[in-house]
Amino acid sequence: RGGAHAHSGGKMASTAAGKQRIPKVAKVKNKAPAEVQITAEQLLREAKERELELLPPPPQQKITDVEELNDYKLRKRKTFEDNIRKNRTVISNWIKYAQWEESLKEIQRARSIYERALDVDYRNVTLWLKYAEMEMKNRQVNHARNIWDRAITTLPRVNQFWYKYTYMEEMLGNVAGSRQVFERWMEWQPEEQAWHSYINFELRYKEVDRARSIYERYILFRALAVLVLVHPDVKNWIKYARFEEKHSYFAHARKVYERAVEFFGEEHMDEHLYVAFAKFEENQKEFERVRVIYKYALDRIPKQDAQNLFKNYTIFEKKFGDRRGIEDIITSKRRFQYEEEVKANPHNYDAWFDYLRLVESDTDTETVREVYERAIANVPLIQEKRHWKRYIYLWINYALYEELEAKASKRTRQVYQACLELLPHKKFTFAKMWLLYAQFEIRQKNLPLARRALGTSIGKCPKPKLFKGYMELELQLREFDHCRKLYEKFLEFAPENCTSWIKFAELETILGDIDRSRAIYELAIGQPRLDMPEVLWKSYIDFEIEQEEYEKTRNLYRRLLQRTQHVKVWISLAQFELSAGQDERLSRCRQIYEEANKAMRSCEEKEERVMLLESWRSFKDEFGTSATKERIDKLMPEKIKKRRKLQAEDGSDAGWEEYYDYIFPEDTANQPNLKLLAMAKLWKKQQQESEAAAMDPDKDIDES
Repeated sequence: RGGAHAHSGGKMASTAAGKQRIPKVAKVKNKAPAEVQITAEQLLREAKERELELLPPPPQQKITDVEELNDYKLRKRKTFEDNIRKNRTVISNWIKYAQWEESLKEIQRARSIYERALDVDYRNVTLWLKYAEMEMKNRQVNHARNIWDRAITTLPRVNQFWYKYTYMEEMLGNVAGSRQVFERWMEWQPEEQAWHSYINFELRYKEVDRARSIYERYILFRALAVLVLVHPDVKNWIKYARFEEKHSYFAHARKVYERAVEFFGEEHMDEHLYVAFAKFEENQKEFERVRVIYKYALDRIPKQDAQNLFKNYTIFEKKFGDRRGIEDIITSKRRFQYEEEVKANPHNYDAWFDYLRLVESDTDTETVREVYERAIANVPLIQEKRHWKRYIYLWINYALYEELEAKASKRTRQVYQACLELLPHKKFTFAKMWLLYAQFEIRQKNLPLARRALGTSIGKCPKPKLFKGYMELELQLREFDHCRKLYEKFLEFAPENCTSWIKFAELETILGDIDRSRAIYELAIGQPRLDMPEVLWKSYIDFEIEQEEYEKTRNLYRRLLQRTQHVKVWISLAQFELSAGQDERLSRCRQIYEEANKAMRSCEEKEERVMLLESWRSFKDEFGTSATKERIDKLMPEKIKKRRKLQAEDGSDAGWEEYYDYIFPEDTANQPNLKLLAMAKLWKKQQQESEAAAMDPDKDIDES
């Protein structure tokens, strides 16, 4: 093999100027992915399961003599020093080094390591804590004091140093030293918990006066003859007062609360202070003082910030007050809630309604009027009727209150007139306001003003409701001439309103003027546009039937059939002829059905034609012979099921649907289809017979 390599090397050297050969890459014929894929997670999981990366534990080393121990110490120290030299800022290396030396009782070496570490990073809190804990653990108290002094001098804002230092002094029984440390700490004006720790420390040794002086400094700190606020929060004053109360210094506690109220004044009032003050007085059985405190606070604190105050005042009144006092506080609370709601959103008319309902139940008239005036002053900003629908009821309730509760008719009239002047009648109006005003004037026996108001409403903003209300008023007063004039004006305003035409004609009928009533009906059906013409025609026909004018009724039906060929008109005409009570009623009715059947042949709605034939058949069942019944049965259509194609809105196919169609024997156009249908039924019957014969060959086919 070596010779071959040498030969090939010599050949390549001889052909160095020639083209260098590139080794061939193996061609992969099947480039499809393998059926079973192996992921990186699977490889790692298998390696862990087989424990391929676990190293065996190092062998245990046993030291038997001093030289071997010294050698071990040297090697460990060299390792620690190397780690520190590589990265001096990693404090964990220093701590491990010092703790190792401490485990060997080499305290001096451990101190040296900690001092070197502090030179590197003196702001590391953990380093100071480990250093001091090592000294305390080894009962080196003076060294520990030295370290704590250095720590709190270097980092005075680290509360943990102060806590540890004071706790150590207290555990050693050095109460004076611990107090001195606390005093040094308080000079830095620390957080609240530090002051509480100092107070609790003094209370553990029954030093109540010292604790009181600390509370005074805790609340107010005097420096350079200037009052500097340290912790002026309300809860600190409350804690101070409760401290005095707990130690039975009730006069001092009351004085603290009074100083707090004076200190915060009316600009920074807090409900928690007054609740605590009131509860203190309640515990002292000073109920009148409690009531005064609550009322003083409720009159000055904003309502949204006094929810807890209301709650406690209510509980107090329930416990020690009378029924009137409880009702007053509940009403006052609800009133304040409504005040806040309407201040937040003056156009919240539902809140105004609730507020007014409360005020009307338990206040004087002037207060109610004041609230109503405030409510109606919030006019909707947009002149659209949907925004005024709730607002208008404020005016209605105001007017009804003045009339029914205050008994002030003059003010009621002013309220109605002010509301009607406010409404933008050119854009919209409220007919109920005009009608309520007119009804009020009638109750005051002032008919001219009522008529003037309704006339003004019709002139400014004619509406069907106004016309109807005015006409009902005149009818009740039996002023029929006024009613006629109003109907005429109304029909000039809305000639398409069929109900008004019918009511006008009925009025004339009641008054006995049949010709005027008939003329009104004629005018009505002659209008080019009507909203309910079928109702109008029915009313006109019923009117002629009531007058027993049968010939005119027939003419009306004929005139109606000239306008519409609806099946209900034909059926109604046939029933009229049947109920006319004359000798020829059956023949007339039969003739109507024949005529209707011929007219309905060209009707596209086959259901209407079926309805006509069913009505005709019911007539024959009652009054016809067997021959006529058979004739009607032959005219009845055959109901078949069909399918038709559906299309969506975009023109695409939406599937098929089944529907029922009617095939009438009289329709000659459908005769080929009927013949084809009959042949199909015959073929289907023959197929069923042949299948039955195949299943039972012994049976005679002719007999079957």
